[in-house]
Amino acid sequence: MFWTVVGWIVFGLVAGFIARAIVPGKDDIGILRTIILGCVGSIVGGLIFGLLTVGLRGFQPAGWIGSIIGAVIVLVVYNRVTGRKRNRV
Repeated sequence: MFWTVVGWIVFGLVAGFIARAIVPGKDDIGILRTIILGCVGSIVGGLIFGLLTVGLRGFQPAGWIGSIIGAVIVLVVYNRVTGRKRNRV
């Protein structure tokens, strides 16, 4: 159980950092929010992958690619909701 939680934290951290690198602009969300971003992104990526392939089968985290795609989606939505990274003219 302990190593599962540690695995999720490391996985979320890596996926969150990659998503933050893909989305343009500076993110000042900190390491804890980056971990949460990656973990939530994995769940979102799993749901999207499930809907696109075999239909929704319940809770399934995605692999690396799906987690990064999900984390990018979550980060973009987070930035829109909180008003961060607005384009300045």
